[in-house]
Amino acid sequence: MSLKQWPLHERPREKFCQLGASALSDAELIAILFGTGCNGQDVLTWSRQILHQSGGLSALLTMNEQQLKGIHGIGPARAIQLQVILELAKRYLATTLARGEGFTRPQLVRDYLAAQLRHQTREVFAVLLLDSQHRLLHYAELFFGTINAAPVYPREIVKVVMQHNAAAVIIAHNHPSGVAEPSIADQRVTERIQDALKVIDVALLDHFVIGAEGTVSFAERGML
Repeated sequence: MSLKQWPLHERPREKFCQLGASALSDAELIAILFGTGCNGQDVLTWSRQILHQSGGLSALLTMNEQQLKGIHGIGPARAIQLQVILELAKRYLATTLARGEGFTRPQLVRDYLAAQLRHQTREVFAVLLLDSQHRLLHYAELFFGTINAAPVYPREIVKVVMQHNAAAVIIAHNHPSGVAEPSIADQRVTERIQDALKVIDVALLDHFVIGAEGTVSFAERGML
């Protein structure tokens, strides 16, 4: 049975119009995005299949072009569509943080950092540079490491902070292993960075550790 023969309330577009986007499943949203299925499969069945094959929506949206093309039915055009979705999400979150909404809606900071770092296959250490109103000035990925470690130099962070005249800083790094629990080394480097920033009278507001299934905040844990 083709999608056009389905009852109206079961078709993704009609469901979207009646109930809104939040009422749709991940597969239904992807079905609307792509519009057509593959090799005789209706678009919704195919969308469910690619979500299963990729390991879920988060994994699908953070795949690179080569990985996407390895999924049956995804060619260059559809790969671009999926990559555009992630980039738009990053830009939306960055724009919102630049308006100073990050600390009235803390989940935005988590979402932004997760979008930037969760898909990385090696450890990446990043900084959010904020003005005196805690609006985002600049995001920078400063240090890159192996699958489980990245060298971090507080003096380089201080240089970037002074270059952008930031008043406050949030630091973040990912754990490619998937577990977001901070290590002893994470705690020590946080203390070193905090001490370095105190010298130039800049506040370290938080340190986020990004894992595959969640995010840990040092500030929420009382570790800052």
